[in-house]
Amino acid sequence: MFPMTPIAMALALVFCANALAVAADSGLTPRSLLAQSKGLPREFEEHFFDVPLAVRVELDQQFLGEAMVVLSRDDRITLVDFTEVSGSKIKSVERDTWSTYLKQGIALGACQTKCPEQLLAVYYSLENSMLSILTENVERDDQARRFYHLPQGGSSGLIVRNQLNLNGGQHQDLGGRYGLQASGSLGNWSQSVNLQLSRTGGIDNQVNHAVHDLYTQRELEGNFVRLGYFTPTSEGLSRQPRTFGASPDTALGVMYGSSDSLVINNPKPSIYPIYVTANRQGSVEIYRDGLLINTQAVPAGLQTLDTRPLPGGIYEVEVRLVVDGQTMSSTQELVYKPNNWRNHDERWRYNLFTGRESSLLSNWDRQADGDWVAGAAFNYLLHPRVILGISGRQVRDTQQYGTSIDWTVINNASLFANIYQTEDYGTGLDLQGMYAYGRGSIVASHNRSWLDTTRLYDTLPDGTRSRQRHVFVGQTRHSSLALNHRLTPKSSVNARFSHSQGNTVGTGVDLGWTQRTQLFGNDANWRFSLFDRPGSYSAGNGRDRGIDISLNLALGGPEEQLTGSIGSRTARNGGNDHNASLTYRKSLQDHLLQSVSATATTDTYGVGLSAMATMHSDRVSGDGFLQRSSYNNDLTGGLNLDSTVAIGARKMVMTSQAHRDGAGMIIDVESDIDGIALRADDLSGGSAVLRPGRNFVPLTAFKSSSVHFDFEGNHVPAASIQPPRSSYHLNKGGVDYRKITISKTVTVLGRLIDPQGNPLKGHHIINHASRGVSEVDGFFSMEMNAGSPTLEVRSGNRLLCQFRLDPENSRRENDVLMIGDLRCSPKTLVDANSKSERPG
Repeated sequence: MFPMTPIAMALALVFCANALAVAADSGLTPRSLLAQSKGLPREFEEHFFDVPLAVRVELDQQFLGEAMVVLSRDDRITLVDFTEVSGSKIKSVERDTWSTYLKQGIALGACQTKCPEQLLAVYYSLENSMLSILTENVERDDQARRFYHLPQGGSSGLIVRNQLNLNGGQHQDLGGRYGLQASGSLGNWSQSVNLQLSRTGGIDNQVNHAVHDLYTQRELEGNFVRLGYFTPTSEGLSRQPRTFGASPDTALGVMYGSSDSLVINNPKPSIYPIYVTANRQGSVEIYRDGLLINTQAVPAGLQTLDTRPLPGGIYEVEVRLVVDGQTMSSTQELVYKPNNWRNHDERWRYNLFTGRESSLLSNWDRQADGDWVAGAAFNYLLHPRVILGISGRQVRDTQQYGTSIDWTVINNASLFANIYQTEDYGTGLDLQGMYAYGRGSIVASHNRSWLDTTRLYDTLPDGTRSRQRHVFVGQTRHSSLALNHRLTPKSSVNARFSHSQGNTVGTGVDLGWTQRTQLFGNDANWRFSLFDRPGSYSAGNGRDRGIDISLNLALGGPEEQLTGSIGSRTARNGGNDHNASLTYRKSLQDHLLQSVSATATTDTYGVGLSAMATMHSDRVSGDGFLQRSSYNNDLTGGLNLDSTVAIGARKMVMTSQAHRDGAGMIIDVESDIDGIALRADDLSGGSAVLRPGRNFVPLTAFKSSSVHFDFEGNHVPAASIQPPRSSYHLNKGGVDYRKITISKTVTVLGRLIDPQGNPLKGHHIINHASRGVSEVDGFFSMEMNAGSPTLEVRSGNRLLCQFRLDPENSRRENDVLMIGDLRCSPKTLVDANSKSERPG
């Protein structure tokens, strides 16, 4: 970073005073740097050429960034570095491309040969202190693209997530499941694999295997196409209408439907505009729940507000019109920006599939094989508040239909209804409603089904049909009403009322009250609950009634917690089961174990014990538990492990980091500082902590973006990161590779002179860690790699001299290495083992 000298800051002001005098000479053709500098006083001219200057850089008339550059009298410009880019809308990947090009030093004017990125010309204006880059895209329509482009030439890689679940007990055989979920990329097609292996600990002790997905998929602009072996699901819909009966198993076929994977999430305006009328020029303040979320200037007259910067959703805002510092009006307005439907000009969403059910890669006896399956599901945006849905599919010669409506009735109330029917099976109805108010919410639901399975048959291997053993004729229904209400900022109540008929019969009531408070100087949470529920096996088939009081206490901080509870419920024999429990939980930092907890319970049957732990390492994460029952003293336990293997660019890494966004990057970190930690921030939203060695960073698929690297924490060491950022553009399943080097640095201050002792200005001093430019008096300041204390001096494309410094014999002042004068001559253009020449 190079501060702008006071003299350089005055250049623009001086030139503006002379602009009218020299404007007549400019004509229509941009003038050379020498011609522009004629308007400067003689004493200012030496501060214009061959010294660092702060300029504004524009690309096709769009702000690219603020930068430091060096101008030379032969009409060449060399970029030192960008200093500020926060106000630019141009992608960092594109900025990095131009940064690399400009740092080489280029000639101003029209580009003649080897023009990168469709470059036409590069000009510098002293009057505006602006560097303008023009390409062939300068006059093209700058309307925002709706979709991301797929990576040019595609991408490659493989990301495999492994999950292992084990469970067993003293009187229970060991059972478990292994799941493998893999996503890969070949060109612009992505591949998916979902494999499950399970072993039941029952009588048969059988190992079952099944492949649920083995397909390749291509993302298109607004659609996707899938080929292969897959489980039919309705992807790409806003609302999936529910259906009855058996779902199709894995099928070998094709699927086609709507997709938002490539949609660019550009700011969208509200469906219904918001108007204000101002008598004079003023401003508008927009508040949501009492918080200011946006402000914008408005001229006099009837105006519409720019709602694109506002958050998505359907919500109420307060719009205040402020004129001359006084609030002239305040109105309540609604913002209509449904999150689940981005393009309101395309009102249809759909999903289609067809294929043949197949158990080719499964040994499950109940999986169908050989039948044709087909289905279609559609959503239609009838109104910004109303989404209609309809679906139909054929599964094993049975027709299934479903319809739905998703209706946002008012700002804070919504209704969802679903009616579905399956041939020879039954009809179902599902209703859900939600109303949110200032201090809480009310949720109501009702579902009902009319079943008649007397006409369902099982087909035997020889083709004969046999009536199913479990036949049901009748109806089931379940209704519930739930209330959550905040009494004060620290207390709330909740209630739930339900009624069931069918497998479970009766009415249930749950009431609860929670209170946050202080106890013994620590944060504490009280909870009091009452319940009366329909009978079940665990309650001796009688009503399950009880009371429960619990206290959660933080012991000196969030790392330790103590939870205790006492209560009463219905026991297995129908009597009262008085119970109590005590749990201690502790979170650990910088440890393989992330948290541990132990619980002791006592009830009518005896004392029960349990222990749990979560763990996280660089390669594996997971949790486990062990418990002893108070009922029969049986020991049971379980273990869950999760790990990811990523392969790309002939590199491989095993990590506990999940690939939530579809792609990733393998990063090798080399450092000469022990115990260092880096932070990798994906500009698309993700982040990860990097340590020396091999690391994995989850990235966003399809979107062209970059990862920035910086030191973790507030205490930044004297070191450099090379490169400080890296761009990427990957398909889903793609894996890239980068190598990051961390080097100790030291700040050096010196002066560059020629063999006669005259200062050399505008020369580039380059080290492995950074680069600098000598000022008009020859002085320079920069960061230098402590392990490689070499400097090379360049002017344009010429290497003038090299120096190898001796930090041990140089003077230090406040962590700054004072290296004095460096005499640049052809004699210093020697190998790295030579010592630098200095004046005696």
